[in-house]
Amino acid sequence: MNIDFQGQTVIVTGAAHGFGRAIALAFAWNGASVWACDLNDSGLAETARLAAHDGLTIQTRTVDVGDGAAVQALVAEVAAATGRVDVLVNNAGGVLGQVGRPLEEISAADWHAIFRVNVDGAFLFAQAVAPHMKRQRSGRIINISSGAGLGISLTGIQAYASAKAAQIGLTRQLAHELGEWGITVNNVAPGFVRSNPTTELQWESYGEEGQRKLVQGIALRRLGTPDDIASAVMFFASAQAGWISGQVLSVDGGK
Repeated sequence: MNIDFQGQTVIVTGAAHGFGRAIALAFAWNGASVWACDLNDSGLAETARLAAHDGLTIQTRTVDVGDGAAVQALVAEVAAATGRVDVLVNNAGGVLGQVGRPLEEISAADWHAIFRVNVDGAFLFAQAVAPHMKRQRSGRIINISSGAGLGISLTGIQAYASAKAAQIGLTRQLAHELGEWGITVNNVAPGFVRSNPTTELQWESYGEEGQRKLVQGIALRRLGTPDDIASAVMFFASAQAGWISGQVLSVDGGK
């Protein structure tokens, strides 16, 4: 399969580490003009440095994905600079440092904070790129959810499981709304991957026995990597996936 993004413009959110960084680098390696955003300035700088080490360029911008004006400004800048927006990867998300607690202890602020980055961000970016993709009559939107959105959160964080399920619902709805313009909207649902400081803490919290049980519950008997997730995104963004939309692909080693 020849996957090539020469001449295409790609926006990747949450690109300061983990999945987002791997996705941004993969698009750059495959010829795309990549614009990566996050709130983590130092992480973004490292993403750009890794690209430069391989002779590639990734444009980075500090953006709060829950800020509609900032999202619109970034997309307008990208479109003005390159003349098009071909691929949007909504990767920004996570648990924002929260841990599992009983339902009655969850504040409204904590609940809404997780929805803001995981759902609002995906909605706002899709809303911003849609006019450009409609004008081109082509585009790819790929949302990164989680196995938690299809089942339960391993950490017991109610808002995270709910937000990722909502993001999957948004994926399916937008696929039907935008399809007539040649825009596909799909979703990658990763299994557990040690990809950032939060997942490292989660992994350590399981202890040796819990880690063994988690790996034994995976058909391939290994944890995934950020590159495994990036590979799924490359497929959904490619010409080979031109008649696939509204789908959720679990990339979890087999459950």
